[in-house]
Formats: sequence, structure tokens, C-alpha cells
Amino acid sequence: MGKPTQPQRADGVEAAGGASAGMAGDGPEAMEGNGPARRPRVVLGVSGGIAAYKACELLRRLTESGHDVRVVPTAASLHFIGEATWAALSGNPASTEVWESVHEVPHVRIGQSADLVVVAPCTADMLAKAAHGLADDLLTNTLLTARCPVIFAPAMHTEMWEHPATQENVATLRRRGALVIEPAVGRLTGVDTGKGRFPDPAEIFETCRRVLARGPLGLTQDLAGRHVVISAGGTREPLDPVRFLGNRSSGKQGYALARTAVARGARVTLVAGNSELPDPAGVDVVHIGTAVQLREAVLKAAADADAVVMAAAVADFRPAAYATGKIKKKDGQEPEPVALVRNPDILAEISADRPRPGQVIVGFAAETDDVLANGRSKLTRKGCDLLVVNEVGDHKAFGSAENEAVILAADGAETPVPYGPKEALADTVWDLVTPRLPTPQPSSTPPTS
Repeated sequence: MGKPTQPQRADGVEAAGGASAGMAGDGPEAMEGNGPARRPRVVLGVSGGIAAYKACELLRRLTESGHDVRVVPTAASLHFIGEATWAALSGNPASTEVWESVHEVPHVRIGQSADLVVVAPCTADMLAKAAHGLADDLLTNTLLTARCPVIFAPAMHTEMWEHPATQENVATLRRRGALVIEPAVGRLTGVDTGKGRFPDPAEIFETCRRVLARGPLGLTQDLAGRHVVISAGGTREPLDPVRFLGNRSSGKQGYALARTAVARGARVTLVAGNSELPDPAGVDVVHIGTAVQLREAVLKAAADADAVVMAAAVADFRPAAYATGKIKKKDGQEPEPVALVRNPDILAEISADRPRPGQVIVGFAAETDDVLANGRSKLTRKGCDLLVVNEVGDHKAFGSAENEAVILAADGAETPVPYGPKEALADTVWDLVTPRLPTPQPSSTPPTS
């Protein structure tokens, strides 16, 4: 895909971008050239759902991380949260009307000057209006004039989300380049439970941050229409009801891969091992415990996946026998040796027998010595397309928010990734995956009788 045009502000100045845009800590004091940098401008649209109160938390995270936020609520949303609350929390006026401050032409200027528009929560009604280009209030006018990345975070009852009309509207918006985050599964209004729950505001913020951090590339949904499967976290192999063999993986790298894939438009399935991290917004998460469970979940999810990224720290061995009762310490006696058996080699298996033609497989190699030599050997043995090789140890990789690596390719290419946030490494992985994906084939619907 070609490089998207840099968004323009209403006064003709290019919108802020680059790797630092939208990152936590980019406050008004940040310098650009000889003067202070303009804070990234975010429009927070709020439509009329009960989840409107949760948008206050999203607003707080955006403002506290240095963004200039303008809240544009719909009239219906004011039944839940009033204009005064939005104005006080954002430090900017909040209005639903195109007829207020008309000399500033707000229905045009707000969208033109934005670096990001996020509608959270987004109702089925708002999805329909956005998809069909209706403009009957300030928010819908803003959506029509915005030339920056646009994110929708739907929240509604399951039946409304699954209705064919809503799904067609979502498909239309995604085809135009908007990012529509999949809603979460959980408790809805009243006693209902299902898909349609507003995602965690902290995770929506992370998605916004990643889109802004990509600068002009935030407009590029280069994984739109793709399904990617990611494994993350560590497996635990039980020895008895209270003990297990495990590892130090936090899951942060796999979760970063999931967040960045969502920000680039992918449908993401995350097979998550043992991790204390919250589920990323817009991701279908399958929680597992052991290596055998991880294998089953990955093979099932990979059946229709375009790419599989095995970032989980999978135990190579498991106890040969499981003690149904706690193994007791006996005075004066040494413990019995623990016999181990091999776990399945999931990366080698899925690389050798790919569930889908053209599927791109990415592995990870955590090494402590002879890092590149061991990585090249592993790449050959496993048969994957890309292998992310990183050195691990005390304060390296495991549990850290940063990472550095060399990405080895089956064709001999090597891509070093310098020390930095795990999201940066994740984006580099996707940068290497996308050109290796086969051209998507148009779906054919069999004729009906």
C-alpha cells in the first residue's frame, strides 16, 4: 500500500506525527525545533449508551498523557453524562450543536484539526450514521470532515451487535479505513451477558496511543481483513495440586503484538498463557494453562488465520506423572526425582503442516548465549518464515516493558530492532509479515436457488 497523505490542519500546518506523537509523557513542555510542540489533538465522541460513564476514564488517560482533547457528545449521551462534566475533565468546551460558536465553523474545524477521532462508546445508531454519511449533529459532521485516523469502540447488546445491518455497517467503515474495535464479552445492561460490552478504557487508550504513535501511518490499516493468531505468556505444567514447572514470561511482548495488530486493522485471536495482564481491547482472548492446551487452541484458531505469531514461552517438558495429592517433604529423605517428558513442538508442527496456504509463521527464540548462532539453527529446525531472536536473563526481555532483538528471515535477511518499547518491536514484526502475506482473494458466494 502507498504511504498515506499526511493529515492537514485547518490552518494548513501538517498534523503532528512521528514515533513520539501520542505517547505517554508528551506534554505541552515537549520541544519541537525551537519551540514547544503542539499537543496531539484528539476528538472524543460520546454516543448515547450506558457505557458513556466509562468514557470519563478514557478522557482522563488521554488528558493526563498530554493530549489536547475535545469532547463531542451526542444529545442522547447527555442523559448519562452532562456537558459540564466533559468540559471540566477536558478543559475544553463540549457541545452537541453545530449552531454554537458558528463563527468558528465547528462542524468543519473540529474534524479538520484533529490528529485522532475516537467514538467511545459507539452505539448501533452511531455506526449506522457514520457508515451512511449522515450528519445531523456536531459529532456526525466531525466524522465527515476528519482526515485523520478514526476509531470506533462499540458498546451495545449482543443482538444489536450481531444484527446483519450492524455487521454490514461495521464492514463498510472498516473497508473505508476506520478502526472498529471488537466489543468485549461480559456483563451487559441488566442481567444480560454476551458480546457487546464496552472494552476496558485503559485498553482503548492503548489502542489510541498506538495509532497516534504511528503518525501518518496510523491511517494505514495494512492488516484490515486479515486474521492473525498470537500466543503469549508462559505455560505451566502441573506437578501436584500446588506446584508446577513454569517460566518468567509476563506476556507483555505477545500482548503488544495483539494491540499493534488491532491498531493496524486485524482481527486478532490471542491465545494467552499465564499472565496478569488485562485482555487487550478488540481481541478475542483464549486463556490456557499448559503447553498441550496451547497447542489445541492455536491449531483451532489457525485454521483460517493469515499469520500465526508464536510469542508464548512454551515449556519444553512436563512432568511424566501428576500427583493427585500434594507431594510431602519427608524428614531424612531426599525427594524422588521428577521424570519429565517432551511437550509438543507447536512451532515446528504448524510450520510443517500449515492449516492455510500462504500462511506466515513467526517464532520467537529466547537465548542466553551464542544468540544469533542458536537463532539461525532454530530457524532452520523449526521451518518458520521469521524468527525473533532476543537475549534473555536478569532484567532482559522477561517482565520488562522494553526489548531488543534481531528478526531472522528464512530467505537470509536480518532485521535488527534496537532497544525500545515492546510495541516498537511488535510493529517491526508486522512490517515484515505484511509483505509476505498472499494477496487476499475476493470471497465468492454460491448462487442461491
